[in-house]
Amino acid sequence: MAIDLPPDLIELERSAWAEIQAGGLTVPTALAVHEGIAAFAEQAKLPRLDVEMGLKKIVRHPAAEAA
Repeated sequence: MAIDLPPDLIELERSAWAEIQAGGLTVPTALAVHEGIAAFAEQAKLPRLDVEMGLKKIVRHPAAEAA
């Protein structure tokens, strides 16, 4: 199931992923992503886990989304 995620949420996850790869994920970045996922999931009436996994797939495995 493909979820149409908002660009600002995708950018938040990209920032978090960059921090993770650099070895320095900050609490404010992690919290912003968590809150963004929760808010979007509630608004879209989708399971939070589905939103989170879809977001991670888009950011961390972009080739899989293009296929």
